[in-house]
Amino acid sequence: MSSTAERRDALKTVYEQAMGCVRCPQLAATRRTVVFGAGNADADLLFVGEAPGANEDRSGLPFVGQAGTLLDRLLAEIGLARSDVFVANVLKCRPPGNRDPLPAEIANCQDYLLRQLELVRPRLVCTLGNFATKLLRGEPVGITRLHGREEVRVIGDRAVRLYPLFHPAAALYTPANVEVLRADFARIPALLALDPPPPPEPAAAPAPAIPETRIAEPAASAPTQPSPPVAAAPPEAVPEPPSVSGVPAGQLELF
Repeated sequence: MSSTAERRDALKTVYEQAMGCVRCPQLAATRRTVVFGAGNADADLLFVGEAPGANEDRSGLPFVGQAGTLLDRLLAEIGLARSDVFVANVLKCRPPGNRDPLPAEIANCQDYLLRQLELVRPRLVCTLGNFATKLLRGEPVGITRLHGREEVRVIGDRAVRLYPLFHPAAALYTPANVEVLRADFARIPALLALDPPPPPEPAAAPAPAIPETRIAEPAASAPTQPSPPVAAAPPEAVPEPPSVSGVPAGQLELF
């Protein structure tokens, strides 16, 4: 999809699917709302956090508590506002008690995040904390070793520049890390000014199959009757993802 309007409409469709998601029974039973993400649907900069907290679960918007206040302040220091970026999370539902996301929950929810990356098409993706960084890098290396070190990774059909950062909530618990996060944020404008990474090389076509050599067999003494054709089983129906009508106030308001 090349048109911004087409991508925006597709993003709204993904939002509606996520709002009715029940892939994680515990999260579906305990959440107040799905926190899909919000911001500029054509943003050059996209942030990926961990999961909604209590404030986000009440409002339906990501990063609205103290961590969100710090995120807004750091953005303002580099000349950006929340309306310039898109903010999402690895999980779209709050884990009970703000516990860590479970591996099965991350696996169930990652399709929504990958579709957001595909449709927003950012030039720079900032992963906030361990869970987002490990998921999008596909490796177990933690944020302490990786923060402030950008790299190019292929995600889906695009090469994107990943920039791991400490999560603002974690930085609030360790005041020294706020200054580390501020220093890493200061590099974002320069990273946004870089040319986009070149597209990934297309996958190599599989080698053509070598025809099997058949050995002629002697003619049979009597013709054999062909076996009756076997009717093919009808394809299994794939259920449509649930959708909801209407958009809660505040959600997707910048689209």
